[in-house]
Amino acid sequence: MTSVPEFSFSHMGIYVSDPARMEDFYTRVLGFAVTDRGLLGSTCLTFLSRDPGEHHQIVLASGRPPAAGFNTINQMSFRMAQFAGLREMHRRLQAEGVGELAPVSHGNALSVYFKDPEGNRIELFVDTPWYVEQPVRVPLDMKLSDAELWAWAERDARNRPGFKPIEEWRTTLKARLRQSR
Repeated sequence: MTSVPEFSFSHMGIYVSDPARMEDFYTRVLGFAVTDRGLLGSTCLTFLSRDPGEHHQIVLASGRPPAAGFNTINQMSFRMAQFAGLREMHRRLQAEGVGELAPVSHGNALSVYFKDPEGNRIELFVDTPWYVEQPVRVPLDMKLSDAELWAWAERDARNRPGFKPIEEWRTTLKARLRQSR
């Protein structure tokens, strides 16, 4: 068996019942900035960060039911060191028969989503050099060659609202974070 490609923890999504109250707490009390917001189906997503190098460190996702015992974790996300590692993990997950395997583009990242044996959602991803307004979730064809896949991802990102180089977006976020402190 080959070694597992390198990756590190990146961010977490949390199901919330009162998105406005949670946004207020994370921004006003903890100093996060809202970096994006929008709907993905019927789920309202609010992306938050305190680090201009990270589009989001926390995602608040509407839809937390009042029932006790509900898992509030929406997903655990891990940044891959290289795209080759993402491809290798996709291959491994397919070979393992892992459920709900879903490669997608977010414009600002290329991701593979899947569920662990107890149904917890995990995201493995690599960043792209672009920013686009979130949320975006477009199926990604992992059968394409690297060159074809990256060319497709760039074409798709360029056609989305807010497209810009990630460094331009980071500069803007740095200024917003300085103003809020």
